[in-house]
Amino acid sequence: MSTDDPLKLENFLCFAIHSTAHAIQRANKPLLDQLGLTYPQYLVMVVLWAEDDQTVSAIGDRLFLESSTLTPLLKRLQAAGLIERARDAEDERQVRIRLTEQGRALHNKARTLPGWFEHTFCDQSQEAKDLHEAVVRLRNKLTAKSRGD
Repeated sequence: MSTDDPLKLENFLCFAIHSTAHAIQRANKPLLDQLGLTYPQYLVMVVLWAEDDQTVSAIGDRLFLESSTLTPLLKRLQAAGLIERARDAEDERQVRIRLTEQGRALHNKARTLPGWFEHTFCDQSQEAKDLHEAVVRLRNKLTAKSRGD
């Protein structure tokens, strides 16, 4: 990394992470196309496949997304027949998200598709694990700092 100019794009850690995230999304695109999902939709489905029947706010917390970003995404998933949205019977201010049969079936399909990860990292899984842990540590530090912790 060159330190001669702090405003050089190639010196920005945030840009390196941002551009890598886009590269990962491009690598994921063939898998996601087979599922008929965008990457943000896929992330919502992964959260619901792990634990169905969640509130919009719980999903947003898990994905670090505001409800204003999440709501249109959930409406598209509902239109595709993958989820149901309904007011919580105990607290009508909350909207609960549940998988449909079609949404659960998509989970089985997703599990059978080979992913980009195996092709990219192959025998370098420890390198990937270390990178993942470092990025999560950074995210957690930044989140804590932004909250004033």
